[in-house]
Amino acid sequence: MEKDHIRMAVGLLGNATSLLLYGTPVLTFIKVIKEKSVGQYSCTPYVIALFNCLTYTWYGFPVVSNGWENFLVSTVNGVGIVPECFAICTYIVYAAPKLKQKVAGMVVCVLVLFGVIVAISFFALHDHKSRKFMVGMVGILSSVALYGAPFVAMKVVIQTKSVEFMPFNLSIFAFMNCCVWMTYAALGRDIFLATPNVIGFPLAMAQLIVYCIYRKKTSIQDGNNLDAEEGVQIDGGQPKSGGAVDIKGAEIKIILIN
Repeated sequence: MEKDHIRMAVGLLGNATSLLLYGTPVLTFIKVIKEKSVGQYSCTPYVIALFNCLTYTWYGFPVVSNGWENFLVSTVNGVGIVPECFAICTYIVYAAPKLKQKVAGMVVCVLVLFGVIVAISFFALHDHKSRKFMVGMVGILSSVALYGAPFVAMKVVIQTKSVEFMPFNLSIFAFMNCCVWMTYAALGRDIFLATPNVIGFPLAMAQLIVYCIYRKKTSIQDGNNLDAEEGVQIDGGQPKSGGAVDIKGAEIKIILIN
């Protein structure tokens, strides 16, 4: 009984860290709304996160799990659906037409796939063990994809030597989330909850390491850009050289990968 109480406490802590993680895209897309542009952000991680939330919400339901043993898994992932939908809808509104179509197509595929999973697990499988195995395996695959998605951002950071598009709070919350849910899964001996977090732990750690390496370089680069800006002399609003002045010095080009 004491072990169940400890697991419940860890699960509640996991709900808190997950909400922090899910809340990160909201801050990012508030910035998108203000700027009325998606900039260099990719929507792929948010679409994957939506599928992950849908899958684990279903996994925690009594239809799949035994009773409400994974009730806290359902609650946090059910809540997580809301910010992911907000992020995706905002992206579609402010993205270029081709990206709108691409992201909308991805969302439709995710919803259809989730519907198929629900239908098979509910109608074709008739015991909790089989249902947990099927939905749990899908959850593992989606979680690995979710934790691997930030490698796109890491690639951009390494190429540009700037951490602008890999926010620190997203990396640290992902790391905390893996630690807590890995503990929760270990206490409940649930391999389908443990596996994605065991895999996600080193990936989240890698993000933090990359951030720490390039954060200082970004600060130095910003300082150099500021010096360059202060050194520009303008006559009558025009550059002395008669050409265009790049205040930032060297332009950073980032390829959007979806």
